[in-house]
Amino acid sequence: MAVTFNTNTTATSSIAATATKQFYDKRLLENMKPLLIHNQFAQKRPVPAHGGKTIEFRKWTPFAALTTPLTEGVPPEGQTLNMTNMTATVAQYGGFVTISDLLDLTSIDSVKSDAVDMMAQQGALTLDTLAREELHKAPSVIYAGAKTGRAQLAPADKLTSLEIRKAVRALKKVNAPMFRQGSKKGYYIAIIGPDTEFDLMDDPTWVDVSKYQDKENIYYGEIGMLYGCKVVCTSEAKIFTGAGADSADVASTLVFGQNAYGVVDIDGSSNVQSKIKPAGSAGSQDPLDQTSTVGWKVMAYVCKVLQPAFIQRIESGFSA
Repeated sequence: MAVTFNTNTTATSSIAATATKQFYDKRLLENMKPLLIHNQFAQKRPVPAHGGKTIEFRKWTPFAALTTPLTEGVPPEGQTLNMTNMTATVAQYGGFVTISDLLDLTSIDSVKSDAVDMMAQQGALTLDTLAREELHKAPSVIYAGAKTGRAQLAPADKLTSLEIRKAVRALKKVNAPMFRQGSKKGYYIAIIGPDTEFDLMDDPTWVDVSKYQDKENIYYGEIGMLYGCKVVCTSEAKIFTGAGADSADVASTLVFGQNAYGVVDIDGSSNVQSKIKPAGSAGSQDPLDQTSTVGWKVMAYVCKVLQPAFIQRIESGFSA
């Protein structure tokens, strides 16, 4: 009597397909998160499952001061919470690459794993660019060097602690809430680029991240502190190319408080997905099983400015 062995191999679809997808989904998300600098400080909302394309963000109206004294023994009138629901329409984003079976066969390292890493970079760049452009819709602008417009800015009009202090002052005047980690002192966030980082680190009041006493609660991209701001650097900080004096480039620095803007949370709920299609899965479109594809997809995403007054933009020149 012949004995039949049911051997589970990497080709067993019920195991391999699930395990591979979970591995690549996790790899994709883990590689994206450190690059999402403009997204990490937003008010986050989950994917609106079965709720259409519209997502709601909360915008609370602060209470005014109560200057009327209490009457002895008489409870005062209660107050009403005033919340404005701000809506935004989500959209999907994604991309893919095609890999030939010969390349996959003859490459020394796993092409699919490298492709997932590159897809993660593209996905992060896409979402972070969308968030950056939305943040730049906030109208408040401070120009470095006492200039009054972008077209007047020259390379000598560098970002200094003075502009950071002006931005912090403006945020405090509108009571923009600070970020906090536990019971520690609050702070605002400043997002800068490598060019402005180079100039700003010359400031004598600069506190480098290496000098922090608490090195555990550090944000992705955080490089230091200055006048009540945690400074975060990204190569994707906005540059207005040729927009300054004599066609000089102009750098943008964003300084903002908590709940200034909101995004759809990409962490959890399978919102970020890897899309791995093996050779042969395309049917008649790939009759000789010659190609596979590796892609990324975000099921739902949007970024929305909620409190424009809580965002200050500093525009400056920078050293060559």
